[in-house]
Amino acid sequence: MTWPVTARAQQMPTIGLLGASTAQAWAGLTAVFHQGLSDAGYIEGRNVAVEYRWVGGQYERLAQMADELIRHPVSILVAFTTPAAFAAKVATTTVPIVFTTISDPVQTGLVTSLSRPDGNITGITYLSLELGSKHLELMREAIPTATSVALLINPTNAATVPQRAVFQAAARTLGIDLHVMLASSSEELDAAFEHMARLRIGGLVLTGDPFLNSQIERIAALALRNRLPSIYPSERYPAAGGLMSYAGNAFEAYRQAGIYTGRILKGEKPANLPVQQVTKVELIINLKTAKALGISLPLALLGRADEIIE
Repeated sequence: MTWPVTARAQQMPTIGLLGASTAQAWAGLTAVFHQGLSDAGYIEGRNVAVEYRWVGGQYERLAQMADELIRHPVSILVAFTTPAAFAAKVATTTVPIVFTTISDPVQTGLVTSLSRPDGNITGITYLSLELGSKHLELMREAIPTATSVALLINPTNAATVPQRAVFQAAARTLGIDLHVMLASSSEELDAAFEHMARLRIGGLVLTGDPFLNSQIERIAALALRNRLPSIYPSERYPAAGGLMSYAGNAFEAYRQAGIYTGRILKGEKPANLPVQQVTKVELIINLKTAKALGISLPLALLGRADEIIE
């Protein structure tokens, strides 16, 4: 009586899901990934198994976790975020990889071409580097008097190198004095905000990063406590009490990643699946936070918002 169940388990493909953050922080995005996987005909526990590995922002563990999944073995590696994608790419040249990234995958070296990624890797990108300059422009529009702005980045994330360069170039163009703050742990995050307070920073912009994503509620609270207007590339940020977000639609990106995973499980080759770009970008403003900060946002800015939280 147990033979059919055992046989089905042996035939069921296994997805190795490698996440640079935590399961809790990525719960919503993981859910829409499974929605896309279901759209492609695969449901966890029914006709596909999933092995999860989360490193909680400890990027140095990604290589070990990727190797562990390869040895499991898995039929495909799904890498949530850029650090996980790099670890997956180093771990295997044969097991198919589907990634999600907010960085330019060509510029960062994940693929050689968006249209023909080649090799065993493809994926979805949902935020271009150019948004960094737009964040500074929005900060200048929201707070015209903010001539000194802090940029918070995680130095352990390789993708922050080109992001930092984009912000610095935009700051020079806009005449903004940009102060780079580094944080890859809770302690460094507290220290960064203490440093901003000493410098009397007028605004805060943040790079997209799995560790910072896992600290969104805390960052929003620290920014409010320090009366610091801030903008972050995640729609979760204003929902958590941050002032603004300007970002690509992460939920659509992760749903598409699920669809790509299903298509590869059915036999398609990653090299034949172009890297998709989610082009829709949304501006979300938390008006309640603006009032708490004593900020009167320009009507023109409010009029362009895709969503206003009151």
